[in-house]
Amino acid sequence: MFGRGPARAAILLIGEQPGDREDVEGLPFVGPAGRVLDEALAAAGLSRGEVFLTNAVKHFKFEPRGKKRIHQKPNAAELEACRPWLFAELGAVRPRVIVSLGASAERSVAKIPAEAAGAAVRIATIHPSAALRAPERAQRHRLRARLARDLRRARRASEK
Repeated sequence: MFGRGPARAAILLIGEQPGDREDVEGLPFVGPAGRVLDEALAAAGLSRGEVFLTNAVKHFKFEPRGKKRIHQKPNAAELEACRPWLFAELGAVRPRVIVSLGASAERSVAKIPAEAAGAAVRIATIHPSAALRAPERAQRHRLRARLARDLRRARRASEK
């Protein structure tokens, strides 16, 4: 699945890979993590329509368990195999800010050559799903606040 958003978005957000809902609907960040992301975007003074949303890995890697499809973390080879598509998206959008959402996205972004990223500011933050999976309510709240804070930094950087 390829990304969605304005062709010349100032901010490009990179997640890990599509989840189950994203795979079914063919759109990035439409599941539970997408709702967390939408809340953080709103808290940062942004909307989904202003940013380009994509993933480092373009397919949903999962393990079937009964009727459910359980997310499996992509490996280095899968990140590498999908990197040309990510480069192409970066080249087409030419964002001023690249935000990596989570460790897998950051690993992929770290290997993007400077010429592919242009002069974009790079910001690493948590994946919205981390705020969903945190065991304690206070921790979930802190993670959501961190995500919103990092997206505010991205908004400010994009305005320069």
